[in-house]
Amino acid sequence: MKLSPRDAPGYFARPDPSRTGLLIYGADAMRVALKRQEVIAALIGPQGEEEMRLTRIPGGELRKDPAMLLDAIKAQGFFPGPRVAFVEDATDVLAPIVTDALADWREGDAQVIVTAGQLKAASKLRKLFETHTNAYAAAIYDDPPSRAEIEATLAKSGLSNVGTDAMRDLMTLAQELDPGDFRQTVEKLSLYKLNDEDPVSSDDIAICAPASSEAELDDVLNIVAEARSGEIGPIMKRLKAQGVQPVGLCIAATRHFRTLYAAASDPGGAGQGIARVRPPVFGKRRDRMLRQAQNWGADRLQQALTLLTETDLQLRSAGQTAPAMALVERALIRLAMMARR
Repeated sequence: MKLSPRDAPGYFARPDPSRTGLLIYGADAMRVALKRQEVIAALIGPQGEEEMRLTRIPGGELRKDPAMLLDAIKAQGFFPGPRVAFVEDATDVLAPIVTDALADWREGDAQVIVTAGQLKAASKLRKLFETHTNAYAAAIYDDPPSRAEIEATLAKSGLSNVGTDAMRDLMTLAQELDPGDFRQTVEKLSLYKLNDEDPVSSDDIAICAPASSEAELDDVLNIVAEARSGEIGPIMKRLKAQGVQPVGLCIAATRHFRTLYAAASDPGGAGQGIARVRPPVFGKRRDRMLRQAQNWGADRLQQALTLLTETDLQLRSAGQTAPAMALVERALIRLAMMARR
């Protein structure tokens, strides 16, 4: 039987132990693995693997020894409780073996959990589970998690007190990160908020979220965007000493001002625009960039992007003879002066 995308999350959280088995398949191996972990943990509990009630069978090994699956289904362990026979990375080559195992399954046997990559509609393995009267097949798509799934992830990590702005930031972050990274971020957040009764805030998420690749350049970009031209020289010397490359600095500045332009030019206003930018910005950094976008306005930001594009072309020009870092510093000073108009 097919599990619809709407019903699948509920079943993964509370699987039926009387079912023969479940096939989980999809193009994203990480998403499939996370769902498989959730289902198995719900079936056998946190101590199930330690009590040897889980048998892992790699697809390659099952192909060499077809009897492994049926043996795992019928085997009786020393500890009472539900058992699972897990077949990993299955393909259609294993369809006859799995078919025979499901046919011999009886109540009380280990439930069969099978994971696979992307399967076509004509896949024998997929058809086996979709047409079985006591087994399920669930497709895992690359869609970002829903609010309900995010709330379930937070609840498992012990985070129940989440502010409205923080939840909005988490939903945005979930769209940008792959499922494994998002779960790690939530776990990091739960540790950060351990014994802290205050609600989770946007600032908390900004601290725990994966660092931006241009985070080390934020200081100079904020100085430029806030028209503090007198501070550019000293920080440029520090960046040069740290080995920051002129082209990389120009690219980072372009990204920063492109984000400001996207916010300032949004039809719904800069506040709505900054919430839509990708990659997302959080907490105090978002508030700061929102003020910058409002102060600049879309027209001047468009002029700033033109200046940065011209500077980038100069840096990459074969006939360029002027020191590259000096060119970038001059462009940043011009930008800072532009912000004062």
